[in-house]
Amino acid sequence: MARTPEEISGSELSGPEHFRALIQECRPLVIRGLVADWPVVKAASAGQRALRTYLAPLDAGADVEVFIGDPAIRGKYYYREGLKGFNFERRMMKLMDALDFMFDAAEHPGTRSVYVGSAPTGDCLPGFAGANAMPFAGGAGPRIWLGTAAHISTHYDTFDNLACVIAGRRRFTLYSPQAIGGLYIGPIDNTMSGPPVSLAASDPEASAAKYPLFEAIRDQALIAELGPGDVLYMPKLWWHQVESTAPFNGLVNYWWDAFSCGPDAPYTSLLLAMIAISERPPGERAAWKAFFDHYVFRSNGHPLAHLPPEHHGILGPLKPDNYSKIRARIMRLLRL
Repeated sequence: MARTPEEISGSELSGPEHFRALIQECRPLVIRGLVADWPVVKAASAGQRALRTYLAPLDAGADVEVFIGDPAIRGKYYYREGLKGFNFERRMMKLMDALDFMFDAAEHPGTRSVYVGSAPTGDCLPGFAGANAMPFAGGAGPRIWLGTAAHISTHYDTFDNLACVIAGRRRFTLYSPQAIGGLYIGPIDNTMSGPPVSLAASDPEASAAKYPLFEAIRDQALIAELGPGDVLYMPKLWWHQVESTAPFNGLVNYWWDAFSCGPDAPYTSLLLAMIAISERPPGERAAWKAFFDHYVFRSNGHPLAHLPPEHHGILGPLKPDNYSKIRARIMRLLRL
């Protein structure tokens, strides 16, 4: 039997603070029916043409990026053989034109797959956010995803993600960040749309012989099936494959950093560590790993727990002053 994320009903959420308490463990959470009362969900329930009628008055005439796939790929957007290019075309279109193009494909199965992804509604559908409110995403702006049946390769985001199904159905296959060693990650600077993908979990030709470490973690996946009105919270760095399984599908998502103390992203630290540490001798890397564990990951608690708080200095609470002190020191060091 497939493993599934924890679930609650949207009616159980009392407000943003309650939601924040629920996500403290950084585990995926399905929230059934949370956005079932959104006007866009109600419009889409009457069919894809009704959804277009709802969106048309909000349309600002902006261009959006459209992914177009030949029938042969069957909606699976991926690399070409040998990681040399991709198996789809990118094209800029007006959103309403893209919808019409998409509807035609949905009504004629086997012709092509069409997908609009990550279009900020603030640019293409002003007024959408106000009409379809989301109080749990830290003020982040919504992005809209529309398309025929599609299969998006297993990847991660560096932000927390609220994914809200507005039409069709979505199946999410999730792997924890700790599974990274068995996922056979592709290039980080030759990607389809930003983050790298898991080759083992995404490759149509995947096999145990090709990806032996993946076999040990394959069954650790969590499977979440979502319909209109349902929402999935995905913590940052959780790997997820997304399958849109209806002839026409729609999703709105929000990316934000639920636990940020300031503007600096952990991913920036990762990239800096790559050039500062990754090619040093193994013994030195092990030493730095111990220091990172002590000062950053704090597996054994606060590094200065043996001293009174007044002696913690910049290792005291980041707010109100220590964040800016440490950041200023970093900026000075980077200028050397």
